[in-house]
Amino acid sequence: MKVFCGRANPTTGSVEWLEKDEHYDYHQEIARSSYADMLHDKDRNIKYYQGIRAAVSRVKDRGQRAVVLDIGTGTGLLSMMAVTAGADFCYAVEVFKPMANAAVKIVEKNGFSDKIKVINKHSTEVTVGPDGDMPCRANILVTELFDTELIGEGALPSYEHAHKHLVQENCEAVPHRATVYAQLVESRRMWSWNKLFPVHVQTSHGKQVIVPPSELENCSGAPSVYDIQLNQVSPADFTVLSSVLPMFSVDFSKQVSSSAACHSRQFEPLASGQAQVVLSWWDIEMDPEGKIKCTMAPFWAHSDPGELQWRDHWMQCVYFLPQEEPVERGAALCLVAHHDDYCIWYSLQRTSPEENGRLPQMRPICDCQAHLLWNRPRFGEINDQDRTDQYARALRTVLTADSVCLCVSDGSLLSIMAHHLGAGQVFTVESSAASHNLMKKIFKANHLEDKISIIEKRPELLTSTDLGGKKVSLLLGEPFFTTSLLPWHNLYFWYVRTSVDQHLGPGAVVMPQAASLHAMVVEFRDLWRIRSPCGDCEGFDVHIMDDMIKCALDFQESKEAEPHPLWEYPCRSLSEPQRLLTFDFRQPIPQQPVCVEGSMELSRPGRSHGAVLWMEYHLTADSMVSTGLLGPVEDKGDCCWNPHCKQAVYFLNPTLDPRVPLGSPQTVSYAVQFLPHSGDVTMEFRLVDTPGPSLPHQAKLSLSQAGYKVRLLQGDQWELPNTVPQAEAGAWEKTDAFLRRGSSLLSRGGQRQCAAGLSSCRSPRALGQGAPLATARLAVEDGPGRPELQPSLGAGRQFLSSAAHGISAYGSMAQT
Repeated sequence: MKVFCGRANPTTGSVEWLEKDEHYDYHQEIARSSYADMLHDKDRNIKYYQGIRAAVSRVKDRGQRAVVLDIGTGTGLLSMMAVTAGADFCYAVEVFKPMANAAVKIVEKNGFSDKIKVINKHSTEVTVGPDGDMPCRANILVTELFDTELIGEGALPSYEHAHKHLVQENCEAVPHRATVYAQLVESRRMWSWNKLFPVHVQTSHGKQVIVPPSELENCSGAPSVYDIQLNQVSPADFTVLSSVLPMFSVDFSKQVSSSAACHSRQFEPLASGQAQVVLSWWDIEMDPEGKIKCTMAPFWAHSDPGELQWRDHWMQCVYFLPQEEPVERGAALCLVAHHDDYCIWYSLQRTSPEENGRLPQMRPICDCQAHLLWNRPRFGEINDQDRTDQYARALRTVLTADSVCLCVSDGSLLSIMAHHLGAGQVFTVESSAASHNLMKKIFKANHLEDKISIIEKRPELLTSTDLGGKKVSLLLGEPFFTTSLLPWHNLYFWYVRTSVDQHLGPGAVVMPQAASLHAMVVEFRDLWRIRSPCGDCEGFDVHIMDDMIKCALDFQESKEAEPHPLWEYPCRSLSEPQRLLTFDFRQPIPQQPVCVEGSMELSRPGRSHGAVLWMEYHLTADSMVSTGLLGPVEDKGDCCWNPHCKQAVYFLNPTLDPRVPLGSPQTVSYAVQFLPHSGDVTMEFRLVDTPGPSLPHQAKLSLSQAGYKVRLLQGDQWELPNTVPQAEAGAWEKTDAFLRRGSSLLSRGGQRQCAAGLSSCRSPRALGQGAPLATARLAVEDGPGRPELQPSLGAGRQFLSSAAHGISAYGSMAQT
C-alpha cells in the first residue's frame, strides 16, 4: 500500500502530492512526535503519579474495586502507574495503531499484561458491556488529552462522551480540574505579529509611507492561537495591564460540555495603555483539594520560578484582541474568554455579557486575506523597520529611473518600495488568488493601482505580453514564499530567475544576487530533550519507545533537518559558523548537483546536540540579510537568532543520550548536496573522533599562500622526484594519472574516499619532498599550456580541494 503526502516543491513553489512508502506517515509521526518530550517532563510525570495514587486510594477507602479508563495512553505510562498504585484493572485506549502496539509491548515488558488491556480505538468507539471492550464502566478516569490551548486536541468532546458512556457518575478523575488563566498586555512586538504597521521608506524626495488598507486594520484576524515559549519573551517587550485572571475551570470528574460558551472576568487595569494582546496558560490539579498542581505559568507568574519545568509539548498562548483598545488605570473592564469545542478566543468589553444579554461571540474570521497569506512571524518580518531600511538601501544602489522591475515573492512590499525609490516601471507576480487580492487592496490604499502591474500567474508562465513587451532590468525577491518550511525552500527564487531568463535584458541585475547556506554546531539548553531517549521513566522501562523513535529517525524519509524558531530555544555555539554552499542567482540553476564535504572543529566545550543551518541572502556585494545568526557569536557561545524565521536543526543522535561523556568528539563532519532537479538539499552530519596522536609516517597537511602542500607516503606508480621543480618529463604523465585516479575516487564517494584512496596507494618508503598533490597543484595551474593534461584539469581542481579537506576531516593516513 502507498500513501500520498503533501510536500512543498522548491522547484515550483507549490504544494504537490507525492506517493510515499506505506510506512512514511508512521515514521514521520513517531519521529516528529512529542512522546520523548512528555516522558522527559518530570514535573508532569510526578504530578500524574501522585494524583493517580491519591485517586486509587480514595476508591479503595470506599471499599470499591479500582477500575481505570486511560484515554490517550500513548506508551501506557499512566496505566502502569495506576496498576502500581493498586488499581485492579486498567483499560488503556490509544487510537494510533503503532503507538498502541508499542504500548502492548511496553506493558508486557514491565509485567502488567494481566492488569492492563490496550484498546486500539478512538475513545468514542469504545463499547461497554458483556461483549464490549470494557465489561463495565470505570470509576477512575485518567487522561492526557491536552495541548497548549488545553482544548485544541478535542479534550472537551472526549470527556463529554466518556462521562456519558464509559465512566460512572461522580467518578474520580486525574486530572481533577483544569483552570485557564489570562493576562492583558500592551506589546508593540507581539501586536506586530497580527497587524500591518505603516512602513516608512526614505527616498530622495523625502519619506514615503506605505499604509495598510482599512480591511486589514478592521479585520478580526485569524482565530488560531499563537503558541510560543513565553519565557523567552523579554518583560521589556510588553506592559502588563491586568493581574493574572482565572478565566474558567473545567471539572473533569463531572459531566463536561463541549458546547460553545463564554466566561467573563471583571478587572481594573493596573496601568493605562493600549489593550492589544492576551497572554494565556493553564494549570491542572490532580486532586479535588488542589494540592497536586501542574502549571504552565511563565516565570513571572510562577509560584516558584526556580522550579520552572521546561517543556515543549505544552507552552503558553498568545491571543490577539480583534482591535486594540485604550484602557485607563482603575477603570473597570471585562475580559471575556469565548470557546467552542476546540478553540478559545478573547474580547474586551465595558460590561459583562451576562449584564448586557449578549450571546456568545462567534469565532473570529479573517476577511482581509492577510492572515491567511502571512503567518505570525511573517507579519513581524514585514513590520521590521530595520529590515525594510536595509532592503531600501540595497535597492537605491541598483535602481535607475529607467529600471523595469519584476518582483517575485508572495505578498511582498518590495514592489512598492521599488516604485517609491524611482523605478521606471514595476511588475509584481502573485501566483495565488489570496496574494493577488491582498496586494490589490494594499496598492489601492496607497493609490498605486495604475503605478504597479500585478500579474496573477506562475512566474514560469510569464510571457512578453505580460510585461508589455519590455525586458526586465531588475529582478527582485526577498525572497519569501508561503510554501517554504525550511530555510532553503526559498531557493525557489533561483528557479524563477532561471525560468524568466528569456525576459531579462542585457546586463539585468538580480537582487539578491546570491545566497549561501551556513551551519554551526550547537549545544541546546533544552531542545535536545525532544529527540533524546528516556530509558526509564518514573521506574518504568520505556526503552521500546526509545527504539521506535530511533528507528523512525533512521528511516530515510526522516533523516532531515527540522524547522525550529531558535529565538525560543536558547543554545550555545560549539563551532564557528561555516559557509557550506553558495548559490549564484546571477546565473541560471546548474544542471549538476552542487556538493560539499568537510568538517567543523568544535572550539568550545559542550555536548554537540545538533547542527543549525540557515540561509544568508546577499542583496548586493555590500548588503546581506541573514535568516539565522544576526551577529557574531559571543565569547561563551551565546547566539542571537532572527526572530522572524525558522532555522533548520539537524539533530546528532548519539549526543542526545545524556550518558555520552561531555566533550567527547571534537569534530563534526558533513556532506551536503543541492539537487537542482528536485530543489532538495540533502545532508548528513556525523560526530567523528578526534584524530589520534601524530605518527612518524602519517600524511601532514598545511596551508600556505602557495596553496595546499601535502606530504604523502609514495606508492610505486606515483613516485616522483624529490623536488617538484626538478621533475622529469615523466612526472607530468604520472601527475595526469594521479588526477584521473583522484577524479574517479571523488566521483565514487567524495572526500572520505579521496583520503582513503590516497592512503591505500602508498608504500612504506620515506616521505618525498615533492608529493603528488603538490605536483598536481602545479599541473593544474600550468595546465592551460599543456593540452595533454586538459582532460584531467577540471576534475583535478575539485579533487585537490576535496582530498586536502578529506585528509583534514577524516584523520591521519598512517603507514600500513
